[in-house]
This record gives sequence, C-alpha cells and structure tokens, in this order.
Amino acid sequence: MPSLDRGIRKGAYVALEVGAVTVDEATRASYEAGDITVLEGLEPVRARPGMYIGSTGPTGLHHLVWEVVDNSVDEAMAGFAGRIDVTLLADGGCRVTDNGRGIPVAPHPQYPDRSAAELVLTTLHAGGKFGGSGYKVSGGLHGVGVSVVNALSSRLTLEIDRDGKHHVAEFVHGGEIKVALKETGPAPRGRTGTTVTFWPDASVFEETEFRATTVLERLQIMAFLNKGLEIRFKDERAGKEQEVTYRYTGGIVDYVKHLNASKEPLFSRVCSYSVGEDDQEVEVALQWNTGFHESIHSFANGISTIEGGMHEEGFKTALTGVVNRYARAKGALKEKDENFQGEDIREGLTAIVSVRLRDPQFEGQTKGKLGNVSIRSLVTKATNEKLAEWLEEHPPEANKVVQKATLAARARVAARTARDLTRRKSALDGAGLPGKLVDCSSRNAAESELFIVEGNSAGGSAKDARDPRTQAILPIRGKILNVERARIDKMLKNVEIQALISAIGAGLADDFEIDKIRYHKVIILADADVDGSHIRTLLLTFFFRQMRPMVEGGFVYVAQPPLYSTLVGKEKMYLKDDAAKAAFLAENPNHKAEFQRLKGLGEMDFHELRDTTMEPGKRSLLQITVEQAALADEVCSVLMGDDVDLRRAFIQTNAKDVRFLDF
Repeated sequence: MPSLDRGIRKGAYVALEVGAVTVDEATRASYEAGDITVLEGLEPVRARPGMYIGSTGPTGLHHLVWEVVDNSVDEAMAGFAGRIDVTLLADGGCRVTDNGRGIPVAPHPQYPDRSAAELVLTTLHAGGKFGGSGYKVSGGLHGVGVSVVNALSSRLTLEIDRDGKHHVAEFVHGGEIKVALKETGPAPRGRTGTTVTFWPDASVFEETEFRATTVLERLQIMAFLNKGLEIRFKDERAGKEQEVTYRYTGGIVDYVKHLNASKEPLFSRVCSYSVGEDDQEVEVALQWNTGFHESIHSFANGISTIEGGMHEEGFKTALTGVVNRYARAKGALKEKDENFQGEDIREGLTAIVSVRLRDPQFEGQTKGKLGNVSIRSLVTKATNEKLAEWLEEHPPEANKVVQKATLAARARVAARTARDLTRRKSALDGAGLPGKLVDCSSRNAAESELFIVEGNSAGGSAKDARDPRTQAILPIRGKILNVERARIDKMLKNVEIQALISAIGAGLADDFEIDKIRYHKVIILADADVDGSHIRTLLLTFFFRQMRPMVEGGFVYVAQPPLYSTLVGKEKMYLKDDAAKAAFLAENPNHKAEFQRLKGLGEMDFHELRDTTMEPGKRSLLQITVEQAALADEVCSVLMGDDVDLRRAFIQTNAKDVRFLDF
C-alpha cells in the first residue's frame, strides 16, 4: 500500500480495485479548491453531532441539558446565582432558568450589529469563559455549549432579565434566527437571570424523550458540589408529574453520606478538607465503609471527570503514602512488612475529589478526563498535609482504616494464591471444566450458547430441550454468593462461582481475557418469580464486577420464560407476565380456557422450555447492557441491605428500570 500511495501522489495512472468496484484516475482527479466544503455557523455541529455531544442516543440527548445547566452552575460558582430551575415540559421541551446576571445583551464590540447573546447562541467558541474576566472558574471550556444545544434543537427560546429589562430571542431549525433579541418590557419583579427553553431535533436524535431519573441524578450531584445552591426540578409531562428540590448545606460531605447510606460506614465521621491557591482550589471528602469496593468520584469545575485525571491521580498517590506512613509510625506495619498497596487502602473507600481552576484542560468536548498537571500537585500537597493531620487527630478512625487495609492486603495475597492455583489446575486438567456442565459439541464460540439454569430439575429439562451442538447447560444451586459484599478470596472459594469461571473459560477480574470466552451468548435462565429475579440480579452483579468486558461486548443475556400458558383452540399459547395476560383477555373477552401458571422452569416439560425459551426464533431474550448490569449491582447494594426506607425510595425512583429484575 505505501508504494500505491506514492504512485498517486506522483500523478501516475492507478486503478484501485475494491471487490468489483474500480476507482480510476478520472474519478480521483476532482480535488480542487472548489471541492473544499466550508461549514459555517452551526453547520459543523449538525454535520457531526457526535463530536460535540458524544452520540445521538440518550446520552447525547441528555448532554444538551447538561450544557445549559452547566452554564447556570457556572453563575452559581461565580457567586451570582443561588437557584436553578429545570423543567421538563409537557410538549417534550426542556427549560432551564437561573437567577444569575443574565447573558449580556448589548452589541458586541467586534460585531456591533449583533448582540453578545446572539453571538453566544449562534457562534461556536463564543462565550465569557476564555479571558478570565467573566468567570474565575467554569465548567465551560470550548465556548460551544449553548450554541451546540441551539444547533441540535428544532426550536430554542432565550429569555434574559438584565438591567431591569426583559429580553427575548427565538431560534428555529438548528440555529436560524426567527426572532432577533429584543426588549419586551421590564424584568418581572426586577429579577436577573437567563432562561433557555429548547426542543431537541427529532431528525438528529434517535429519541427525544428525556429520562427524569437521569436528569435528577445529575442535578442532585450539582447540588452536592455547590454547597447551599438550590436546584428545583419539575416534570410537567402527562403521567410523569413530579417536583423535587435539592439543597445541601454540607456540600460534598453530604454527598459522601448519601453514597454510603446503603452501606455500613466503618465510622460515623466524614473526613473533609480543602486548600486553595490563586487560580485553583481542591475540596475532598472521604469515608470508608465495611464493603470491598472503592467508589471515588472526581469533578473539575462541577463537571464529572468519569475517566479521572491529574486531580484523581494526585489524590490516590497521596492517600497511599499518608496511610502507609501512619501505619509505620504507629507500628501497624513492621520493618519487614511490605507497604500497603493503593487498592488495599482504597477498599471500601467512598471519596469525592472536587477541584476548581481557572483554565481546565479537559480531554475532548465531553470533558471526561482532566489534564492539568498543576492541580495534581495541589491535591497531593493538600492530602499529604490535611489527611495526615486528620488521622493524627482521630486515632480510633485511623486505626480502623489501617486494620481494614491490613485485612485487604491479606485477602489480596490469598486471592492471588487462589488464582494461581486455579491456573495450575486448569493447566493440569486440560479444559478444567466443572463436572455439572453439560457442554455443547461445537468449539466455535460465535455460535455457542451457555444457559445458566437454576436448580437440577430445571437443568434436566433444559438438557432435554437444548440443541446439543450449540447449547450448553450449567445448573447452579440456588442463589450464588453476593459478590457485592464478599472479598475476592472468599468468592473464589465458592463452588458456584468456580463453576461459572471454569465454564466461561476467560479468567476473572484483571485477568479476564474476552477473546477466550467459550460462548458468545451467556444466558441466565431463571424462574419468572422473585427468587428467580434475585438469582438474575446476583449473577449480573458478578458479571459486572468480575467479567465486565463480557457485558460490554454484549455477550450476556437474560432469558424471559413465560409465566402463563393457555389453550386457544388446540394450540397452546404462552404469555410472558400478568400484563400480557391482561392484554390477551382484553383482546379476547370470550376466552374460556383456563390459564396455567408456570411456577418454575422445573415444572415445564422440555417441549415447553424449548418452544418458549431455548429455540432460536421462538425464544425471548434480553441483551444486557452495562447500564442494566450496573443497576443490578446497585440493587444488590441497596435492596439487599437493611434500610427499609432506602429500599422503598430506590424502588420508587427506579421502578421502570428494575422492572426486568422483577423486584
């Protein structure tokens, strides 16, 4: 290919053949100045929306809300706004209102025929966050936020209250000015602030219906990160009406308590500290719980940095050093002992690392990772000084942290030994497959399926119903270990977990190798009742925690066996659940035959199981997404805890999302 490329650059005659298509010199010749396309105004956004909002799916749709809300939060961080209202309108739009200063409405010095507000809404990289005079810190970096929202909306209305006057502008079709900014009268009750109302463009997005739970989660985080800021949410859509208000006087300390509410804190105190310099500041809150998974959430200027960055790196490094130094000073680590590793110390840790800085250097428009080296130094310095002081001032809590790290280190060594034994056993025993696995004859992973079946009786039915060439059956006994609340060394000793690891054949956790999985469909086949739901949730949590690439790759499924059967003439008909039964009766009010409730897979004969659940083309399978597996993980944490009120609130908030779990 390099020689071919050189030939083209020299102008030689070349033919490129791709299948039956030939592209000759005449076709390639048209590459002149007139062939260069110049996208002006907001056209680049509509041409490549994914570059600006990540995707045109639900994530990108909600990113529009975040862009507008972040601008209002910037006003709050600057000290000019104390309240933000977010409303999901009955007609599908979204309105965001703040009581900040209001976008400037005067003509722009460089463009005297255009107002500053119009420039902000219609021009990429126009905003008050570049020079440093408008905002000391802000979440906005590229100046494309609200203009991108305008570009991807079928309609957008801007209202500004400033200098005692009310101004309105309206845009349509991705940024066209329908009504230029104009004064319409006095500002109501002398208020100041900005209101942006927009309707996402259905020709751009795969769907345009906002998810209230997603919006609420983000707004609550914003309220936690901005101590004292009041954020009001209202949903005006038919059948979804609700109003929620968030305001936290404790800020990120309240955030840590909220995250640990479903867990058992190691101690009641929340450690918190903050340090500031001229152009940057850091605020940290942390608390350990008795669980085994770390939960560190980092933010830069109110933006969630889900991929971490320099601030998170600085915190982790300093945390490891501080706890190790404390443990050695107090004799918990002897001279011959190795230092704790970072993962030992962070086991069960819940922490918020929030930084604010004048010139944040994010990676990408979606701002997932922070790259400022200077903030790493500040976070490291703050943690080295303040956390060390806190441990010295609170010896009971510090001792519990050290004790937990000691147990975690022992568990890490035990888990490594168990993994090594598992590897050696597999090498000695060939495939190392569990004895109760009824494997398929095919060795082509792409066509092979593994059904994880609850109980031996159901396993027997599934064995008779399967296609032995491509379908394998692994019966498990009842509810597996809840890995959300178990150390990895204990987990690796569990017989059912061992069987799953061996059958799938790709390792575990950091050692998991997706290209070694033996089946491209791993299907959870459990009863259509609460116990079956419990088993599905535990299995999904295990896959999410220990085999996540398999979930991310779309290889995990939940089979949905029917709950009812009935006869229509001489033909048996299956109904998934009570809703399906009610719909059937509504359509067939004269139906006389009885309904048989299929209480368990073991009660279904192999014909029924094959026709409803196992035979391709007839079965009902749900492909599990990472978000659904994460929800199962949260279910294990919350619904299987002891806090009844928390469980009830969780179910009410996530009712639609946990429906497939049948809780």
